[in-house]
Amino acid sequence: MKPSYELLQLSDTHMFASRSEVREGVATYSCFVRTLDDAMRNTDPDVILLTGDIAEDYSREAYEAIRELLEPLGRPVYCLPGNHDHLGRMVEVLSDEPFHFLESLRLGPWLLPMLSTWDGDRGGGRLGEDELKRLAEELETTDADHALVCLHHCPIDVGSLWLDAVGLDDGHDLLMLAQRFPRVRAILCGHIHQELDSVVHGVRLLASPSTCYQFKPGSKRFTLDEMPPGYRSLHLFPDGHIESSVSRVKD
Repeated sequence: MKPSYELLQLSDTHMFASRSEVREGVATYSCFVRTLDDAMRNTDPDVILLTGDIAEDYSREAYEAIRELLEPLGRPVYCLPGNHDHLGRMVEVLSDEPFHFLESLRLGPWLLPMLSTWDGDRGGGRLGEDELKRLAEELETTDADHALVCLHHCPIDVGSLWLDAVGLDDGHDLLMLAQRFPRVRAILCGHIHQELDSVVHGVRLLASPSTCYQFKPGSKRFTLDEMPPGYRSLHLFPDGHIESSVSRVKD
């Protein structure tokens, strides 16, 4: 058994069909390239996780750009949708090896359920009864000792009025479900474009910065932060503990 498994979380890439398109003052394609280059210089992931909002304009070309950049790395890529994603085109482009769309991942004693919170492009998200039931069944039937639950929307309020208004409708239900299963070591999400590492109701919650523009923590209305793009690395250990850190692109 490996001493640990290393994961790289990349989130909220907001890619366009045009590689020169700018959103919120940021050229999202070139920013992702710089972020990915930095991540691959400083980490050696067994698996790459894409936690939603991959495309901004629903275009097939946006997903093809992600595939073009990640496929040569030779790492499996597990992805799930965010509120900005187009499910049909995402499935078409990011389902074949090395990509896995909404497939649960098994790494030694670890299970990583990949969940969909997609509920249209309304900003907020929802797991719904079926997705919560699927998660419960996976956690009940698995022989894995530990689980890291992955999704796009954050299940808790983060202290920004506008951002909390477009959170996960049934986040409390997810936390209550996670409490029932001690094998759940953490919940990993995107969506909030900022770093998060906290414990709520005994469950550790982790989120990553965006690979492009950032949201200012604690803001009452939509406000961008001057923090640079970033990514999260995670090491999953056989005894169930997780070591994780966020890195920012310095240039």
